[in-house]
Amino acid sequence: MTTKSVKDFFQGLPGKFDAEAAEGLVAVYQFDLTGPQGSQYHLVVKRGACSVQEGVHPDPHVIFSMSGEDCLDVLGGQLDGPSLFMSGRLRISGDLGLAIQLKSLFPSVH
Repeated sequence: MTTKSVKDFFQGLPGKFDAEAAEGLVAVYQFDLTGPQGSQYHLVVKRGACSVQEGVHPDPHVIFSMSGEDCLDVLGGQLDGPSLFMSGRLRISGDLGLAIQLKSLFPSVH
């Protein structure tokens, strides 16, 4: 497991953002994380920029629900997102196309 905390990871995301991949995209990604690393964050992508804030967004396009530990493992490359989804440990609601596109917005994240 990665030693980085969920908060550290999310705060570092804007620096890994690929603005070209997000050209013309407007999306809000909500992360609802449970367990010891549990918290809530939302990622706003618009005008070729990305911002991360703690808390719940009132109108997200996509919601990812999982444990904080699983989130860190997926983002760190130790767990596969689709496998986690198929096992029921990751729930996705909203626009699945945007959910799939998320990885391309952060190519340097495993």
